[in-house]
Amino acid sequence: MGKRATTRRGRSRISRINSRRSAARRPLVRILLLGVGLAVASLGVGAALAHRHTGPETVAGAADGIAPPDTDPLMTPDGGADPAATPSAPARRGTAPSTKPPMPSKPSRPTEPVKPSAAKKTPPAEVPASGKGTFTTAQASGMATGSGPLRRYRVQVEDGVDLSVKDAAAEIQQILAHPRGWAAHGKGSFQLVASDADFVIRIATPDTADRLCLEQGLDTHGQLNCETVDGVVVNLRRWLLGSPTFDGPAAEYRHLIINHEVGHEIGLREHLGCGGPGEPAPVMMQQIKGLDGCRSNAWPYDEDGTYITGPTL
Repeated sequence: MGKRATTRRGRSRISRINSRRSAARRPLVRILLLGVGLAVASLGVGAALAHRHTGPETVAGAADGIAPPDTDPLMTPDGGADPAATPSAPARRGTAPSTKPPMPSKPSRPTEPVKPSAAKKTPPAEVPASGKGTFTTAQASGMATGSGPLRRYRVQVEDGVDLSVKDAAAEIQQILAHPRGWAAHGKGSFQLVASDADFVIRIATPDTADRLCLEQGLDTHGQLNCETVDGVVVNLRRWLLGSPTFDGPAAEYRHLIINHEVGHEIGLREHLGCGGPGEPAPVMMQQIKGLDGCRSNAWPYDEDGTYITGPTL
């Protein structure tokens, strides 16, 4: 009986000790569990933040020209970021710049000065048969061109026709200064003036041209040009349309008109014929009446400076 009671008291004492130990361990377990939970929560937040900084917003920002803090954005002249010029992978500081050459800009087409002969690009469908019979003088002057006796001329255009007297005067000035013309080979020098001229070059409608030429006893039939006592009369139809027998544009035929009529002015009174089949026709030939086997030609001299001639008619 005494031994059994002693055993029970021993067990009871051991139970109380174990209970006290268990109670002491519980706060420590709770602290450990709380720490584990906080660690797990921290990992979740970190992953969320990492996802936020590596998601599609960063790519969109680069496409909009927003460079990361450690990159240099390409700048426009006014200092702002140029979205179109920002590369897909901006170079970081300390790296070599891109060596890709810029796209070449489209070269501008080179421009040429407008020549007076180009003032009227296409001839009119119809040339007026008559005009007012009065003339406007080009109010322009230029330097003397060529060598030999000086001949000053003025240019007039009949009133009421669609032709600029200023452009006509500038074109005639170019024709007389041509390197294959009279002035370039010592036959005379020429100067455009507005007054006190030695002769006048008039561009007139066919009816007016016929009247002025008929005063000199010349019948031009509404088609031809003529040389009068006070200068040259140019038929407007021939100036604008050229000649059906001339193989070349109207602008080239205008060289022939001026060279032929001014040839009379400088003393070449006779007309010439074709020098031979296939040869260039002399400018003193009436090419509008036929070429007789010659080739159309608008200049007194060839490219070598040789005078183009033929038999006297």
